[in-house]
Amino acid sequence: MPRAVHVLAFGIFAMVTSEFVVAGLMPQMAAGLGVTVPQIGYLITVFALAMALGGPLLSVALLRLPPKTALMVLFPLFLAGNVLAATAPDYPAMVIARIITGVASQAFFGVAISLGSQLTRPEVRGRAVAVILNGLMLGTLLGLPLATLTGERYGWRAAFWSISALTAAAALCTLIGVGRTGRPEGSGTFRSELTAFRAPRLWLTLLTSTMVIGATFSAFSYLNPILTRVTGFSPGTVPLLLLAYGAATVIGNTAVGRLADRHTLPVLLAGLSLNAVFLAGFALLARFDVGAVLCMLGIGLVGVTMNPALVTRVQRVGNARPLVNTVHSSFITFGVVLGSALGGLGLDRFGLRAPLWLGAALAVTGLLTLVPDLLRRTQRLTRPRTASDGTDTTSLANSEHRTPTPLHPG
Repeated sequence: MPRAVHVLAFGIFAMVTSEFVVAGLMPQMAAGLGVTVPQIGYLITVFALAMALGGPLLSVALLRLPPKTALMVLFPLFLAGNVLAATAPDYPAMVIARIITGVASQAFFGVAISLGSQLTRPEVRGRAVAVILNGLMLGTLLGLPLATLTGERYGWRAAFWSISALTAAAALCTLIGVGRTGRPEGSGTFRSELTAFRAPRLWLTLLTSTMVIGATFSAFSYLNPILTRVTGFSPGTVPLLLLAYGAATVIGNTAVGRLADRHTLPVLLAGLSLNAVFLAGFALLARFDVGAVLCMLGIGLVGVTMNPALVTRVQRVGNARPLVNTVHSSFITFGVVLGSALGGLGLDRFGLRAPLWLGAALAVTGLLTLVPDLLRRTQRLTRPRTASDGTDTTSLANSEHRTPTPLHPG
């Protein structure tokens, strides 16, 4: 795997650490800015909406730039947002800071994934995406706890200063460790980038990603109250359980990355099915500590870890260029918003197990979005048996599966 792919993961790590840091420092930030804890919680929503809505617009503005140049534009913008957050005199300034960092973060995701795909051979692109997205998993596993610890010990502003330093280090590593590349073939104009979105199949593929992430975040957003108030774990035990969950996501992401290129559709089918089972199992076994923990770890293994397969599928149906990848990241972000919002509504009306049942329902909905591709794949595999020219097209179909074209998801 090229060194540059690992460098891109470092940049993602910085972005994700900044995204989640507010969640670990809500009381301190509320006191420091003179607002309520729920108002600080809205900063997470602001960041997510800025990612989903602003990221693609910024990507359009950067279309004519080579990928590395685009990244070197995004790093200063992201750094400026974090410096503003560290020095914010009031709540409105902090909102502006979160909008800036959210927009820059989403565009960075799209450009980084596109560049990683450009730097690797088509048959290992899923593995490259998994390496890049390990920055996301490690940001959750290590970045968030470290930033929270820094904020608790030295003040919440210090946490944003530390993320600013991390961003500067990632920018320097990118400048040195990522070689210059030209623009991907066929990119460079807004019209050419929009061509991919004319296919209804791409929109259905993007919807699958929303359902996968929504199912997971319906549960993940409320793990703390479920584990403490239903399962009965002490508050001090929950961080250790979340650390184990984070480790499971790293393991699952690596495994999916190795399978995503050759078995994209089967991986998604298995992942969504297992996630539905684990979510429903968690709802049924939430009062039993062993069963609850096993189901929680199962969700970690097959939830957000589907990202490499999701990215591979979207790139094959659309393309591997920045705008498609950024819009895909927006659909993933919508999944976070959808899952957490529905989970919260369910919790308020039906109790703490409701987010788990809703997550299972979203996973089943995700399975339904796979049906057209499953039918298409079945027809493609059975068609050679009725060929009239005597050609052994079974081997050709298998070859197509091993090295897919952009029109045929694994």
